[in-house]
Amino acid sequence: MTMPNILFGGDYNPEQWPEDVWVEDMKLMAEAGVSLVSVGIFAWAQVEPRPGEYDFGWFDRVLDHLAEAGIGASLATMTASPPPWLSRLHPEVLPTRADGVRLWPGARQHYCPSSPVYREHAARLVEQLAQRYGSHPALRLWHVGNEYGCHVRACYCDVSAADFRRWLRDRYGDVDALNAAWSTAFWSQRYDDWSEVLPPRTAPTFGNPAQKLDFARFSNDAILACYTLERDILRRHTPGIPLTTNFIGLVHKPIDSFRWAAEQDVVSLDSYPDPYDPRTHVDAGFGYDLVRSARRGQPWLLMEQAPSAVNWRERNAPKPPGVMRLWSWQAVAQGADAVLYFQWRQAAGGAEKFHSAMLPHTGEHSRTHREVRELGAEIAAAAELAGTRVQADVALLHDWQNWWAVEGDAHPAPLDVLAAHRAHYAPLFDAHVTCDVVPPDADLTSYRLVIVPNLYLLSTATADALRQHVHRGGTLLVSYFTGVVDETERLHPGGAPGPLRDLLGLRVEEFWPLPVDGTIGLDLDGRHGHGLEWSEWVEPGGAQVMGTFTDGELAGRPALLRHRYGAGAAWYLATRPDPALMRAVLDQVRAEAKVAPVLPGLPDGVQAVRRHGDDRSYLFLLNHGGMPATVALPSVAVDLLGEQDAAADIVTLSPRGVAVLRS
Repeated sequence: MTMPNILFGGDYNPEQWPEDVWVEDMKLMAEAGVSLVSVGIFAWAQVEPRPGEYDFGWFDRVLDHLAEAGIGASLATMTASPPPWLSRLHPEVLPTRADGVRLWPGARQHYCPSSPVYREHAARLVEQLAQRYGSHPALRLWHVGNEYGCHVRACYCDVSAADFRRWLRDRYGDVDALNAAWSTAFWSQRYDDWSEVLPPRTAPTFGNPAQKLDFARFSNDAILACYTLERDILRRHTPGIPLTTNFIGLVHKPIDSFRWAAEQDVVSLDSYPDPYDPRTHVDAGFGYDLVRSARRGQPWLLMEQAPSAVNWRERNAPKPPGVMRLWSWQAVAQGADAVLYFQWRQAAGGAEKFHSAMLPHTGEHSRTHREVRELGAEIAAAAELAGTRVQADVALLHDWQNWWAVEGDAHPAPLDVLAAHRAHYAPLFDAHVTCDVVPPDADLTSYRLVIVPNLYLLSTATADALRQHVHRGGTLLVSYFTGVVDETERLHPGGAPGPLRDLLGLRVEEFWPLPVDGTIGLDLDGRHGHGLEWSEWVEPGGAQVMGTFTDGELAGRPALLRHRYGAGAAWYLATRPDPALMRAVLDQVRAEAKVAPVLPGLPDGVQAVRRHGDDRSYLFLLNHGGMPATVALPSVAVDLLGEQDAAADIVTLSPRGVAVLRS
């Protein structure tokens, strides 16, 4: 998908308003610089009020209004929330929790992903939409479903059980292979017939970890099948119209975004940083780097964000003046070619009536709407950014299957995958080093440094790729509890780090997780601090000890090791250092890898990112701090936003200030 400019707009739900409001909407959208709106996301009950009876007349008029106003439509397939009549006539479509409780209509996403009845009705509706609107002049993009897996992440009903058994037969072939993969000799779990195999429903104690892992894989695939069913219909009717669906949150555990990205033409993300969290922009940055990496650097779409407050947190803070602009430009800096919101006009009723909108209850003269209009003008003025890309020398490896496995039961201690990723990512962000977040099968040849936090589930293929990366001269940093099990949750022979033992030059004798809120002293190459959460008894097998634990039973034992391998080097951390010490370790490792910041010497709180075009590059400077900041530039640059001198070599940023500099 290529665009001549950065798209600007948001969700539009005209079905919530009388038609005389639509005319005002078109006028105000045009004045705000809106170029794309997502329409029809929750319109199924309005366009199909009864089975097989369609009322598209009102929706025809909506799309006609948009076309006349020059506003494009990201047209949803309307299948995200079935109408009440579907579950009344076919209660078997309703999803069931692991404890057997059925979920009912009254909210949204009340369907079992494996239900053939749901899929049949959804496909019939999508056929109607594709035939009716495939050549409409407003259509720019198909928006398939909406926020898949947001509320129903898995279904445990009998329909899903049958679908799970089919999926397992395709994966393993016969019951004997399943028994071997699931280690069912343990606890008398051996299966004799496929009919005995069930989803991991609520059980007396710890369930089978391999069964749970496969069910997570299956559930992702079952939801993905709903998406691909609709996508294939749309591609058959409108092969020239790109398709997307919006991932939710910064990283959503049930949905493997890397797997899904391959099935889309452009990746979309809904992002809702928390104004109460002073480091929320770092978490947002991680999500943006991941979604950008999901299609190998292709620009992505910020499909939803809040203009101000949301409605679903325990405490819903509004965005202070300037924050919405700052965070919108952060998304663009990190690769977004669209800045969209939920939603255009604030709802007067329903569960999201307190969720902010581009046009709030208080109308066009509100602070929020003024900021929206000002940003719309800036986005329009920076059209040349569209299609440019972000480049990175560092990759952090994230694997959904590892995530599903490592946060399972009966481990030495509970581990939080995203917390581990943040601990490794934040020092890079703070050092102004651009980082891709990549899957295990990514091509690593362009990266100088690869970081692997807590890769508990490690395949031999991933181990081989990491080994090749180091052998040809790359640098690798691996953290604790890595290389423990294979794809079937069986321990690697000889213990951790499994197939990385020769690469890292060590073996892990024992895991020594720390007590709740406990710490352990560290001396890492002369830098002192504390380890958090975890420690390990490591036996070097060729690796050089670069740091040790300084207290407790592990005092004097290795905590940080380095091993030469081929033309490169692999580092291993047997704990999670405190933030200051982790920054020091990352600085040391990236210096060895010859990874430089985007811009050196930046004040605290200022983020720097570059996007590159064919013959130009663009430097984004974003001040997340509370104080003004002055930045010296290596060469004269022009600010696309017009806030700096026409040709500047020094940039002054106000708190929450932004500069977009062409060089």
